[in-house]
Amino acid sequence: MSDAQFGKASMVQFERVIAAPLAEIWALLTEPALLPQWYGESSIGEGVGGRVGLMKNHIRGVITQWEVQSKLAYTWNVFEGDEDWSNYPESYLTMNLIEREDKAALGLTHLPVPERFEKQNAMGWHTFLDMVQAAAEGQEVKPRGEYMKANAARYGVDLSNLVK
Repeated sequence: MSDAQFGKASMVQFERVIAAPLAEIWALLTEPALLPQWYGESSIGEGVGGRVGLMKNHIRGVITQWEVQSKLAYTWNVFEGDEDWSNYPESYLTMNLIEREDKAALGLTHLPVPERFEKQNAMGWHTFLDMVQAAAEGQEVKPRGEYMKANAARYGVDLSNLVK
């Protein structure tokens, strides 16, 4: 019998306060017609067990928690092309919504994130949250690339040399 080994999983975690009702933010996270603004061609099922296909099925997963206007969680797998097998470890994305007076706090946790991807992952989720916030608050949602450029500088990511 071997002894237990202990470790810690890397993660990226955010909390963003957005001046919009929970229902509006929930719709931006779950309605397929609204997803293309940040995920490109995408689909998301409804309820636990629903399928998730983001960025032309580059990201695939299954919804594990669905609490309307409160919590959305799904597995996160990165695939190349039409592969059925991912060379990357499965991870988990959890988004929590909490009402705060006339605003909402959107908490986002993605884990585990392999250490070599932490900065890129943070850049990507920061971009996602910038776009969700702009849409929810009725602002113009700029092209994803504009947010990416600003967030790449923030996290020290070279967009011309992304880690694979």
